[in-house]
Amino acid sequence: MLANKRILLIISGGIAAFKAVDLVRLLMKRGASVKVILTEAATHFVSPLTLSTLTGEPVLTELFDLTRESEIGHIELSRDADLLVVAPATANLLAKMANGIADDLASTALLATDKQVLVAPAMNVRMYLHPATQRNLETLASDGIRVIGPDHGMMACNEEGPGRMSEPEDILAAIAALLDGTAKPLAGKHVIITAGPTHEPIDPVRYIANRSSGKQGYALAEAARAAGARVTLVSGPVALDVPLGVDVVRVETAAEMHAAVAKALPADVAIMAAAVADWRVANQGTEKIKKTPEGGFPALAFAENPDIAKFVGTHPDKRPTLVIGFAAETQDLEKNAGAKLTKKNVDWIIANDVSPETGIMGGDHNRISIIRADGIETWQDLPKADVAKGLVARIALALDESA
Repeated sequence: MLANKRILLIISGGIAAFKAVDLVRLLMKRGASVKVILTEAATHFVSPLTLSTLTGEPVLTELFDLTRESEIGHIELSRDADLLVVAPATANLLAKMANGIADDLASTALLATDKQVLVAPAMNVRMYLHPATQRNLETLASDGIRVIGPDHGMMACNEEGPGRMSEPEDILAAIAALLDGTAKPLAGKHVIITAGPTHEPIDPVRYIANRSSGKQGYALAEAARAAGARVTLVSGPVALDVPLGVDVVRVETAAEMHAAVAKALPADVAIMAAAVADWRVANQGTEKIKKTPEGGFPALAFAENPDIAKFVGTHPDKRPTLVIGFAAETQDLEKNAGAKLTKKNVDWIIANDVSPETGIMGGDHNRISIIRADGIETWQDLPKADVAKGLVARIALALDESA
């Protein structure tokens, strides 16, 4: 599936470098040609001889290789490839990339390239979660760099959390998707998607939630990414795998989702597919609320949550070109959903009937009505993946017409 594709693989210095050997094998097996750059630190983790034997190419480590630099080697390297892949991408190399630093062969090749770049971060969980690393990743995403992972799990340092490099098979799939030659109607666009429920705490162990599975929002994220968009998925608590190539921000509450969406702006498209709780408990307990000897029930006071779709639809400076809200209703579907079109100042409302007998909330199928100012279009019952592909096609057309 990668026949005749040219990959420049940059391996930076981390314990995950051993996985890069398996990635090289997978790429070669599928017909790609691979050239490898090792940072100085990476040579302590993986042998240049092993990689040159696998690839049939010399492994490059030095910026000032007189033979190659007489031919402007780092420029040739970075532009001769179809795709540059950094795996593992350490916090140090990510920082260099984000700030335009070019002080070795790897960072110079990355700064000189005019081709697409995929990075697979790998580092200690505390390094990954550090605000500096998160800022650097945000900068790289805004520059069009694609990011896969990191995965969550136990690391070599015996700490657990996000920071493990994605598995070679997953990186291979991301490479194949990026090199897919089919049309990418959302290429160069940034799409924000919210998905799943929110959990609003009652006390430290209880919360108010709904039955949303997040399946439709995740399907939309995958379809938008396949159409070439840079996708920011703001996800409530769900039990779903993040689509490859999608940047995910995990949240719990409506307030956290609101903040994450605000931070992700600006965007070309915002799809508000999450089932956000309308209310939160204003007097949530700091300790578990206990039964009293006298019996009775705790008195819960409620406060209204932020309306995230309305916030985006009425934003004075960063309103996306296309804002799409979702309306899950159990009665008077078109009337109740249609009222939100004006109230939230969105361009479309995707309405669906989530009455228990429909099986839509939490299920694998959906039946939607697209409500716009110029009319209503109702779709037949379809798998949520097909609904997502159809909506993304409509979105691409709408953006093209508005250009």
